[in-house]
Amino acid sequence: MSHHIVEAKNLEFSYPDDTHALHGISFRIRHGESVAIVGANGAGKSTLLLHLNGYLTPTSGQVRIGDFPLAKETLQEVRRTVGMVFQDPDDQLFMSTVYDDVAFGPLNLGLPMDEVHGRVLKALETVGVLELKDRPSHRLSSGQKRRVAIATVLSMSPDILVMDEPSSGLDPRARRQLIELLKSFQHSKIIATHDLDMVLDICERTIIINAGKIEADGPTAEIFQNEKLLNDCQEKFSFAKKSAEKSSINI
Repeated sequence: MSHHIVEAKNLEFSYPDDTHALHGISFRIRHGESVAIVGANGAGKSTLLLHLNGYLTPTSGQVRIGDFPLAKETLQEVRRTVGMVFQDPDDQLFMSTVYDDVAFGPLNLGLPMDEVHGRVLKALETVGVLELKDRPSHRLSSGQKRRVAIATVLSMSPDILVMDEPSSGLDPRARRQLIELLKSFQHSKIIATHDLDMVLDICERTIIINAGKIEADGPTAEIFQNEKLLNDCQEKFSFAKKSAEKSSINI
């Protein structure tokens, strides 16, 4: 799939109760970019992410992943390319052991068992939890579950990672470990989050969504300096001193 471009054109979406969640969303994310999607609760962030690998179908408009418009006939190929990490790891961990959870995707691709085994071990090693492979997933800590959830996606060898609030519920140590892990990935990354310190650490570009519309799209440092924009979008931002100093942003 050439260049692994993610593109939305005039995306509109309404839920069955007539809630209009997305209003003409358009953007283009290039290969290798790390992009944050930020906005107040209910702004449409999660709804947008669920369109990027076909969990939701737009009311109108189009999503393209590389060479393919996202459609029923391209869905399998798109989901091999776009790995989705949900906000709640329990939505992705449902097998009896960590190993089985991480193996589930490759097995459903019909891969031979030796390749599945290799992918599982590599994914667990990448996220630093190989020693947990035989543990029941439901007995892991929040940070461990988050890492295993990411491993379930990595075992599918995606080129694009889409993540919804990946640092939610993590303690400071687990959060820092996650940030360092994400910084090491060469994938294109699209991250919806309220964790703006993480955005400063990982994402060179930020898209702000307000009431289902894009209010701003540009370099993270420039957007985070625009206090009026942030306040108008009803975000309550709080920046750690260390992140502001590291990014040379005067907040």
